[in-house]
Amino acid sequence: MQSDIKDLNLASAGKLKIEWAGSQMKVLHLIKERFSKEKPLKGITLGACLHVTSETANLMIALREGGANLALCASNPLSTQDDVAASLVSDFGIPVFAIHGEDKETYYKHLNQVLDFNPQVTMDDGADLVTLLHTERKDQLKEVIGSSEETTTGVIRLRAMLKDKTLSLPVMAVNDSQQEVWVLKLLLLKWIAYARWKLPWTGLK
Repeated sequence: MQSDIKDLNLASAGKLKIEWAGSQMKVLHLIKERFSKEKPLKGITLGACLHVTSETANLMIALREGGANLALCASNPLSTQDDVAASLVSDFGIPVFAIHGEDKETYYKHLNQVLDFNPQVTMDDGADLVTLLHTERKDQLKEVIGSSEETTTGVIRLRAMLKDKTLSLPVMAVNDSQQEVWVLKLLLLKWIAYARWKLPWTGLK
């Protein structure tokens, strides 16, 4: 399988991380179960530039269960978990191009390697895949259905492209979505409820 990671021998440790993270992601688990039955992404190639962590790994596995063909590279080389990358390749058959601490040249090589899979959908964390598609890989734009962007920085870049009328594909700004706002509010309320119960008792110890 085409990939570029640090060491496949790290896979066993990475699988444990992925399994533990997955046990904490109940909603994603339900989505994965539904995807495995319905295969809504069958025939779709998806290229992702995200933090290569155990949480992202579970997202990739869920998308694969939905029938998607995948390729993943790192949006931040310093957050890459090499053991997780190894497990995705070795245990789950997902092509990964990510090495912790990779230099700028390797980073852009990995971006291009993901786009070499000719994705119809991209997932970005900083708009680097979309930017590359609009600069050095324009010939692929006609194949891309759309993209998602999860960061404020990426959304700012995309809005600048939109203002300049250079953005040629639809992008979902996850960071601005009502779903994210709702989830963050729910988590905040949960934390407040926990703090009200826990903190007074902590002070009595």
